[in-house]
Amino acid sequence: MDSIKFGTDGWRGIIAADFTFERLALVAHVAAQILAETYGGTTGSRTIIVGYDRRFMAENFAMKTAEVVTAAGFDVLLSDSYAPTPAFSWAAKHQNALGALVITASHNPGIYLGLKVKGAFGGSVPPEITQKIEARLSQAITPAETPGSLSNFDPWPSYCEELRTKVELSQIKEFISQGKLTVFADVMHGAAATGLSRILDMPIREINSSRDPLFGGGAPEPLARYLSQLFQDIKTHQRQENARLAIGLVFDGDCDRIAAVDGQGNFLSSQILIPILIEHLASRRQFTGEIVKTLSGSDLIPRIADLYGLSVYETPIGYKYIADRMLSSQVLLGGEESGGIGYGNHIPERDALLSALYLLEAIAQSGLDLSELYQSLQDRTSYTSAYDRIDLHLAGMEVRSRLIEKLETQPLTEIDSQQVIECQTIDGYKFRLADNSWLLIRFSGTEPVLRLYCEAATPEQARQTLNWAKNWAESA
Repeated sequence: MDSIKFGTDGWRGIIAADFTFERLALVAHVAAQILAETYGGTTGSRTIIVGYDRRFMAENFAMKTAEVVTAAGFDVLLSDSYAPTPAFSWAAKHQNALGALVITASHNPGIYLGLKVKGAFGGSVPPEITQKIEARLSQAITPAETPGSLSNFDPWPSYCEELRTKVELSQIKEFISQGKLTVFADVMHGAAATGLSRILDMPIREINSSRDPLFGGGAPEPLARYLSQLFQDIKTHQRQENARLAIGLVFDGDCDRIAAVDGQGNFLSSQILIPILIEHLASRRQFTGEIVKTLSGSDLIPRIADLYGLSVYETPIGYKYIADRMLSSQVLLGGEESGGIGYGNHIPERDALLSALYLLEAIAQSGLDLSELYQSLQDRTSYTSAYDRIDLHLAGMEVRSRLIEKLETQPLTEIDSQQVIECQTIDGYKFRLADNSWLLIRFSGTEPVLRLYCEAATPEQARQTLNWAKNWAESA
C-alpha cells in the first residue's frame, strides 16, 4: 500500500491496476477514522456521506466504500445517483456529517477512478489530513463491534435549492425564455448532466449527456481540444438563427471545474472567466471580500481587484490552498487557472454549476456577450494578454531531479532574450520578465511531468516562450 498517494485533490489510479476494491476498502476505512478524529469533536456526528460520479463501476465502488465505512462503526448516507462532487461537499456540511467520500477521478481519462475526501466544513481536507491517511494505511482493518447504519439519499434537491438562492433566478430564466440568450452546456458525459436544467427548471441545449465511461475517447477536461461539437453547435446556431447572445458552458467529469465558449465560438478559460466574475460580483452584486488566486492566475485578476478596492491573496497551485484561505478570511472569490472557482458566500469548494449561474446572471444583467464583458475589462485596465500552458512528459524521475538541480545551481537570468527581473519559488519557479510577461516552471510531485505556464502580450509570444522553455528542458 506504499504506492497509494494523495495528489492535489484525492487519490487516483488506473482501474483494476492501482484502483481496486481491496485497496479502496483500506483507504476508505482509514479515511473514515481520520475524519472522525478530526471533525467528530466539533460535529458530534458519526455520519459520513458517500457519493460518486458517472465513471465505470463508480456506483459499485461507492457501495463497497459504504459497506466498509458502516463496518467501521459509522452511519453512512449513500447517494442513490451520480451527482457533482460539490453536491456531496454541500451535503457534508448541510447534514452536519463528519465529511464525504466521493468516488471520482475528476477530469482524468476513463481508465482512472479515485477517491476525494471532503471535510465536515464542506470542502477538500487539507494536506495534513491526507498525510495522516497515507501514514495509517499499513495498519490492518479492524471492524467495529457495532456496525453503523446504511441509508440512501438524493443529493440533488438540497444542493440545487442552495444554488438557486445565490442568483436572481427569475431574471436569468426570463432572459432565456424571451429568446435573448441561448444556453448550451457540454457536460462531457459527466456528473453535471441535467444539473443546469434542474436548477433553472427549464430545458437547455445539453450535449454529451449520455453516460460514456470512455468520454468519447478523450478526457472530461474543460479544454478546447475536447469541445469540437460545442464549437460547431454554437456556430451553426448563430448562422441559422442569427441570435445575438449565446453561451456554451463546459463542465469537467465531476463538475467542479468550468470553462466557457462565447457567442462567436471562442474558447474562454478560467483565466478569462475569473475577471468577468469578479467584475460582476463586485459591481452588480456589490459583494466585497478578498480575491484569492493561485500563482498561475492571470495578471489581469489583481488589476480588476484594484478597480473595486479588493485585496488579493496569492497561493501555491491547488484549490486546497484556496479553500484553506476561505476558512480563515472573508473571501469574495477564489479561483485557479485549471477551472476551479469557489465563492465566500458558499462552501469553501470549487463549484462549476454556481460559476455557470453567475455567468448567466452577468449576461442577463449586462446584456453583453462574455467576450464583450472581457474586452471592456481589458480596456478599463489597459492590459491585454494571452495565456497558454503545456505539459511536458520527461524520460524519468531522474530527469526531473536533474532539472531541479540545474534551476537551483544555475538560475535563469534570461529567457527567450528577455531579462529575468524576479523569480518566485513558493510553487515551482515563476520568472517575471522585462517585457511584463511571466513563465512558470513547475514539476509534478508524483510523476515525471514538467508543467510550463506562460502569460504574455500575444498568443504568439506566449507560445514562443513556452517553446523556449520546452527546448531548455529537453536539452538539459
